[in-house]
Amino acid sequence: MTASETRPLTAVRSFPPGFLWGTATAAYQIEGAAREDGRTPSIWDTFSHTPGKVFEGHTGDVAVDHYHRFPEDVRLMSELGLGAYRFSVSWSRVQPTGRGPAVQKGLDFYRRLVDELLAAGVAPALTLYHWDLPQELEDAGGWPERATAERFAEYAGLVADALGDRVKHWITLNEPWCSAFLGYASGVHAPGRTDPVAALRAAHHLNLGHGLAVQALRAALPRDGRVAVSLNLHEVRPLTPSAADREAARRIDAVGNRIWLGPMLEGAYPDDLLADTAQLTDWSFVRDGDTAAAHQPLDLLAVNYYTPTVVSRAAEGSAVPQDDGHGASEHSPWPGAEGVAFHRAPGERTAMGWPVDADALYELLTRTAARYPGLPLVVSENGAAYEDEVGPDGTVHDPLRAAYVHDHLDAVHRAIADGVDVRGYFLWSLLDNFEWSYGYAKRFGAVHVDYETLERTPKSSARWYARVARSGELHAPPS
Repeated sequence: MTASETRPLTAVRSFPPGFLWGTATAAYQIEGAAREDGRTPSIWDTFSHTPGKVFEGHTGDVAVDHYHRFPEDVRLMSELGLGAYRFSVSWSRVQPTGRGPAVQKGLDFYRRLVDELLAAGVAPALTLYHWDLPQELEDAGGWPERATAERFAEYAGLVADALGDRVKHWITLNEPWCSAFLGYASGVHAPGRTDPVAALRAAHHLNLGHGLAVQALRAALPRDGRVAVSLNLHEVRPLTPSAADREAARRIDAVGNRIWLGPMLEGAYPDDLLADTAQLTDWSFVRDGDTAAAHQPLDLLAVNYYTPTVVSRAAEGSAVPQDDGHGASEHSPWPGAEGVAFHRAPGERTAMGWPVDADALYELLTRTAARYPGLPLVVSENGAAYEDEVGPDGTVHDPLRAAYVHDHLDAVHRAIADGVDVRGYFLWSLLDNFEWSYGYAKRFGAVHVDYETLERTPKSSARWYARVARSGELHAPPS
């Protein structure tokens, strides 16, 4: 049952004053200009140019050309009444080798973007890392190596020195689970490695890199700078109430959620995670003081949510399906969770095949708030891909996306009404764009992009979301 079925669509819900209404993007998905102004390849440049890795050989070389068209995109944000824009910085555009001084032309692009946003009344929210590690750092070992965490902190300081006087909202990492486990375990994301031990090492160094970056940000930012991390926390549900299925859910919660929450927010890895993975590693790569370094005070916890995760213990002797909604692979992205089967919930699905379940977002927010009282939350990504088409009149009508966003905003409102401190919502995504290994085949954007002409056309869901953002009230979605 969706939220819109439990409460009348005609009931208007008001969000708190100051609630941040935004949208989000990532550098490699939208910028293009892959070889301009000193930028060098990232792991996603290499991965997308490797035959067979990305749908139909699509790459982000041009993407939607935001690098040259950002003034037009900022005007769109202003026209849509958005109060905030979450974007990421391309590490290899700012620091091409991942070492040494910044390239000023790279920083100048982000300076111009931030100035344009501020002039339009849109608050910039900057993500330092959204999966595009400089290839030179990957060649030196990538996230499985401790040095990458140290380089990340240096990079964070460079960006903060350049933009800290104008950017108040900072996010260190976006979805480190994807970086570690899709990149180094299942291989469906860059750099495409399939080594579960390397993935666990990567997870630790992402935790460490986060903590070191927070320290670098605190040293460089004014006192009013706000620092967060963005985690794709899994709302894990056992298929049945059986002990076996509950044990399967515990394992996924350990390697999906608590592998980040433990070090970042509690200062230690959970004992059950270490036990689950003991057959793979003794975790000797964790040095004294590492988890204390990862455990830095945060101003916000940013949460990304799209769909719940439903699991069970696999039947004895059966092949465990590896397509868990994150891309098919013969290699599991869940080290220590062998023997766990994944299931798609019944009911409506998006074009990604992901079940639509807004109640799971409510449950995720309330559960996280109960575990970490006093830590404000923000929904830093939420949205859906659908098969959008441009109509004969040139418009794009996408009622399914509007209904999806409506129901998830209703879930956020319910959480707030129940006492959860949720400060904002960022719709994924502003623009149709390069959707990682799916190339340009999946459209998440509120704004349609013609990939031949790069013309932008706001969809009907964008116009509806603009009304919500301007009024702070959740109106019924268009049908």
